[in-house]
Amino acid sequence: MVGTVASYVPPGWPTGVHPPGSEGFERTAVAWLLDVVPPDYRLYGVLRRHPVALATLASHHVRACVEGARQGYRSARTELGEALPAHALGSVLAAYRTEGRRLVNTAQAVELLARALRGEEFTPRLHAEAPRRPVRHGLTVSDSATPPGSAAVADQSRSVQGDTATATGTTSTALADQSRSVQGDANAARKVGGKRRDLTRQPRAAGTAHDEHAPAFLG
Repeated sequence: MVGTVASYVPPGWPTGVHPPGSEGFERTAVAWLLDVVPPDYRLYGVLRRHPVALATLASHHVRACVEGARQGYRSARTELGEALPAHALGSVLAAYRTEGRRLVNTAQAVELLARALRGEEFTPRLHAEAPRRPVRHGLTVSDSATPPGSAAVADQSRSVQGDTATATGTTSTALADQSRSVQGDANAARKVGGKRRDLTRQPRAAGTAHDEHAPAFLG
């Protein structure tokens, strides 16, 4: 007896939701989406009868939550810096980072469900391997034996290159001296310009200092 092959689900598919087209897909999708939105939405039967509407509503809700987490994280130092001790503020920022990542993942899962409920089919992406050059007698095609007479040509080429290097050596020395002079003038100009920029630079706004732990969900 041949079993039924499960449909492919893309990365980020919500846990507990059956694959699209399988038995119980819409039922498990609705149950998962109802856990995403506020509990009061369970009172509206139209959302159960039309899962696409529920997915659309959930998408707007979760995206708003993501944006709220972003704004809260950015303004936490300004709003809470004077009201909380440093360690408590650090914990608040850590909570924003954790929940921000979770909300972003949830928003992506909701989007996948919405696409599936509209009938879109997901197919795995195949990664094509880079073509390999054929091998002949332990060497690639690009590796070939040196043709007859090439040794004499190579000797002549090295001789010409040596004469050229000797001729250009004197010119290169003069150009190098001139280049160092120009670089010295440029460095002096940059120092003056840097001082002017320091005088005109505006102070960074409070609460926007660089955060080495800035989360990816900030976008």
